[in-house]
Amino acid sequence: MNTSDLSRNARLLSGSQSKRGCMRWFHSFCGTQPETGERKTFFIEYMIMNPSLGGNKPILGQLPFNKKRGIRPSYLLLKAGAFAGEGGSASVQLHKFYPLTELKVALNPLIIQYGDNFYSEQHISGCVDVSHEESRRKSHMTDEGQMEWDLEVHKSIACHTGFMADAFHNAVNALDSFWHGEGIKTQYRGTVILDGVSYQVTPQDSYGYADKHWGRGFNCPWLQLASCHLISERTGRELKHSAFAIDGCCPRFLWFRLKRKLLVQLTYEGEDFNFNFSPFAKECKWNVKVTNKRLVWQIVARNKDAVVKVTVSSLKETMLSLHYENPDGKRPAGLVGGGSGCGKVLLYRMSDEGKELIDTLTVEDALTIYEA
Repeated sequence: MNTSDLSRNARLLSGSQSKRGCMRWFHSFCGTQPETGERKTFFIEYMIMNPSLGGNKPILGQLPFNKKRGIRPSYLLLKAGAFAGEGGSASVQLHKFYPLTELKVALNPLIIQYGDNFYSEQHISGCVDVSHEESRRKSHMTDEGQMEWDLEVHKSIACHTGFMADAFHNAVNALDSFWHGEGIKTQYRGTVILDGVSYQVTPQDSYGYADKHWGRGFNCPWLQLASCHLISERTGRELKHSAFAIDGCCPRFLWFRLKRKLLVQLTYEGEDFNFNFSPFAKECKWNVKVTNKRLVWQIVARNKDAVVKVTVSSLKETMLSLHYENPDGKRPAGLVGGGSGCGKVLLYRMSDEGKELIDTLTVEDALTIYEA
C-alpha cells in the first residue's frame, strides 16, 4: 500500500542478523548533460554488511585469505555508477569500502554518515573515487572511475509490504531479504559528476526510485522491476501521480525455502492496487524470456478487485553485470541490472460483469534487476 513508514527505513540489524546480514539503501534516477543533452540513469547505494563483525578495517569476503578460512565480510560500502543507455553510453559501477568504526547513525528519521558520505530521507551526497590499482583487485569487485553527487530527495509514492516485514517476521527470518519501497516514485534535484562530466538532475524528469533491502542475504533468484515514467494511452499524457514496483521474495518456514513470491504494487493517479501476501492475492504468475537481444519479463497479478498485466523488456547490451557478495561471502551468479527498460502495463478493474480495462500504460526508464 502507498503508506510511508520511515521507521522501516531506520530499522537496523539486530540479533543474529547483525552477524550474518546486510542492509542496503538504494537510489536510482535520470540525469542530463546540459551541453550535449545526453541522458544517463545513475544508481547510488549505501550498504552495511555484517555490522557486529567489523572493526577498524573493512573485511572483504573476496580476499583469498578470507575465502579459504570462511571469514565473513564486514564493512560499510558506498556503491555508485551508471547503467548503459540504448545510445551506446558505457556502464560503470564503483565501490568504496569503509570500516564499521567510521559509521555515524541517527534514528527517527534515519541519518547515516561515513567518510564524507551522507544519507537522509531528504538529502544524499557523497563521492566514490577508484584508482586503476584498486580496480585491479578482484576482492573490490569494482571498475575504475570517479563519481560524486549532491541531491535533494522527495519521496512521493511508497510501497509498504505490510505484516511480512514486521518485527516478528524479522525475528524469525521469515524471508531471505526484506523490502520496503519508501520511494517507488522519488523526485531528485541536484548534480552528479561522473569522470569529470557534470549532469543535471531535475524533479520533473529524474524518474527516480528509492528503496531498502535488509536481512540474512539476497533473494535467489533476484527479480526487481520499477518505473514511475508512465504514459496513459487513454489520455496520451504522462501520469504525474503513478508508479509501479515489483520485488521478488523467498519465504521460509524454519529452514525450508517455500515457493517464491512476487510483491506487486501499482499506484495509478493516486489509487493503489496491491498484489502482495493478502488473503485476496489470488494469483500472481510470471515468466522471463531470454532472446538474442533482450530480456523480457511478463507478470500477471490478480486480486478480488483488479488485474494487472506487466510486460517489460531490456536490451542485453544495456544491462550491467552487478557485483555483490552476500553476508556469507558468496557472490550471486549472473546478476544484471539496467535503467532503460520499456514496455506496457494493462490495468483492469473486476466487477460482477467481468473485467473492465481502466488504462494501458506505456513504460519508460524502468529499473530492471534480475539474476539470470
